[in-house]
Amino acid sequence: MIFIVVKYQVKPSETENFLDATRAFTEATRAEPGNKWFEWSRSVEDPNEFVLVEAFADDAGEAHVNSEHFAKGLEAMRPLLAETPKIISRQIDGDDWDEMGELKIN
Repeated sequence: MIFIVVKYQVKPSETENFLDATRAFTEATRAEPGNKWFEWSRSVEDPNEFVLVEAFADDAGEAHVNSEHFAKGLEAMRPLLAETPKIISRQIDGDDWDEMGELKIN
């Protein structure tokens, strides 16, 4: 599976608009064949930082970055960002989330 985490530093004046501006991109990506999840969160320490956690089947990454909605999504974000996003993108074993063994809840 392809596992990706991206941190977006949004301009303070745009934080309330950011999720609305990315909604079409988010919905189109979630509908892609091979998308496992595409989940936005907002930092509890920095209200201007949004974090995207996403995953794709091994063979779905290229189609994602070459899609029309990918290009449109990046262009929709660009004017709202304070800096270039930070990314971790890795091919990992597994097909879904695993349970955390150190914190089992019965």
